[in-house]
Amino acid sequence: MAVKRSGCYSVEGDRAVLQKRHCPRCGPGVLMAEHGDRSACGKCGYTEFKK
Repeated sequence: MAVKRSGCYSVEGDRAVLQKRHCPRCGPGVLMAEHGDRSACGKCGYTEFKK
């Protein structure tokens, strides 16, 4: 199930703050998916495991 991009932001005062990380390989515009034990990019497959 896809999450709407607007769900990746929170509003603090008059600013929208991004809650997810950008993929370090793909760059700005591509967000990492948060899983229980890892963060993964859906575009290139880059994965970082959580400790």
